[in-house]
Amino acid sequence: MSASGIIDCHVHLHHNWGDRFACAELLLRGADRMGVELMCLSMGVRREIYTRPTTVEEMHQHNDEVAQVIARWPDRFAGMCYLTPRFLPQSLAEIERRVAHGPFRGIKLLWDMYCDRPNLDPIAARAGELGAPIQQHTWIKAIAEHRCESEPWRLAALARRNPDTTFLAAHTGGNWELGIRQVIDAPNILADICGGDPEMGYVEMAARMLGTERVVYGSDAPGRSFASQLAKVHGADVPDADQQQILSATMRRVLDL
Repeated sequence: MSASGIIDCHVHLHHNWGDRFACAELLLRGADRMGVELMCLSMGVRREIYTRPTTVEEMHQHNDEVAQVIARWPDRFAGMCYLTPRFLPQSLAEIERRVAHGPFRGIKLLWDMYCDRPNLDPIAARAGELGAPIQQHTWIKAIAEHRCESEPWRLAALARRNPDTTFLAAHTGGNWELGIRQVIDAPNILADICGGDPEMGYVEMAARMLGTERVVYGSDAPGRSFASQLAKVHGADVPDADQQQILSATMRRVLDL
């Protein structure tokens, strides 16, 4: 991988796009067209993850599918180990199995539990010891909230309790003008700009208020396209060096590449 290659911090396998390998091939075709060299991959193709809390067996199955994709394309995918903090001992064991002993490089948390709850602290502490970033779904909603869907302020509370751990605020809360403000005082949180429409001002505001070194590119593919999410960075009114920081340099440091 070249030093300037784009790193996408946020992609998934998804049931709408076939089995794990078919979905991975779809991601690779899109990534190749857009110059994305490495993708941080989490969650398998099981659809239950979106409708009800995850069981321990399903957590293992999600990570098994991601591991199988990594084994086939080790230079193109970096695994983010999906955990369900409702089952803390099993989640900690999964960190040891998948992250401490490889090949996963980080942790993925969704909405099985609000992320400011005490159950998250042992997970965050172990991630910090391993140098593994935690990517937490964040979204600000007035209605139609998923179960235990966390706002960025909840992640900021967890991050302040665990200052040695790097966190990625996935989607920066959806409502990014509020989300960016909610994580300002937690310097170990990076704004993951994935998902949503490529709105003007998103990257500029994040860079101005957080610093470019705290803003990272992600697509949320295949739910969103690589091109629409790259447009947030390529169309931003920031210097080329800052764009390179957002597209590659920061995640290269976080993943210790």
